[in-house]
Amino acid sequence: MSVATVGIDLAKNVFAIHGVDASGKAVLVKPRVMRDQLVALIAQLPPCVIGMEACSGAHHWARIFQQYGHTVKLMAPKLVAPYRMSGKQGKNDAADAAAICEAVTRPSMRFVPVKDEHQQATLCLHRTRQGFVQERTATYNRLRGLLSEFGIVLPQSPEKLRSNIAARLDALPGWANRCIRDMLEHVDRLDERLEEYDRAIGTLAREDERSRRLMQLRGVGPTTASALLATLGAARDFKNGRQVAAWFGLTPSQYSSGGKARLGGITKAGDSYVRTLLVSGARAVMSNLRDKQDRFSRWVRCLVERRGYWRAAIAIAAKNARMAWAVLRYGDDFKYEPVNA
Repeated sequence: MSVATVGIDLAKNVFAIHGVDASGKAVLVKPRVMRDQLVALIAQLPPCVIGMEACSGAHHWARIFQQYGHTVKLMAPKLVAPYRMSGKQGKNDAADAAAICEAVTRPSMRFVPVKDEHQQATLCLHRTRQGFVQERTATYNRLRGLLSEFGIVLPQSPEKLRSNIAARLDALPGWANRCIRDMLEHVDRLDERLEEYDRAIGTLAREDERSRRLMQLRGVGPTTASALLATLGAARDFKNGRQVAAWFGLTPSQYSSGGKARLGGITKAGDSYVRTLLVSGARAVMSNLRDKQDRFSRWVRCLVERRGYWRAAIAIAAKNARMAWAVLRYGDDFKYEPVNA
């Protein structure tokens, strides 16, 4: 069996496999492969290219298949969808596997870097921390909504809310008082958890030499550096920094036709969490410009004057994404030295 390319439609328990030879002829079609049979089947194949959609468990399977000498490539599901032969056999697992097998061979296809276990463990910290932040925000919003039912309207700032609510708790009737107190205690526990996670992320960032180099960039702190390193790895899957900026959705979208170029807002593709960190870091750079006269600060100041606040924030974030690629790709060979006026 001369299998050259394999497409695998991932699932929880039942997988679909579609394999072709070098000429593109289907030589391995298995629409139902149980989870405990998958590794044994892949281990029997000669080294080949395996394509999968970047979904839950994809990085885990990629690491396992690489141990048997296979080249594993992950793709975003939305990039695989156009290759599905819906007009011929409809939407099913076998058709999905065939579409993945076809998509992975396309020269213009863009792939997702395979993450190791350390990268995924670090991203677990970030995802859990982000979940706590969202839960804290939701709790504060729920708290303000319940208080407004009793005619108590408080500001959105958590600090002002906590300082103003103490004097009004005793005026709340019955169970309302108990509910508000319980939510405040819940927020306190979330704040403690967030502090623990912030310390853990900061420790990871300071212990890694690559994270310390990333933190030399203006607008990149421990959280952003740790997230960039866990997401990009060595950044060898990208040809240049612009591809990284586009991967994070920081490049303008195009609506061009008839030779006339029209550029819109940023695409907002890719990882929204890292993009948010980069934009927040860019806003911090602009808020701390003051009277700095180095070349980077003068560029930022002129950019804000010419293009406005938000366009400048996106430009700084995209610049940091490109420079982060250079830091991770070239390591010690990349020297970030701001030039003074």
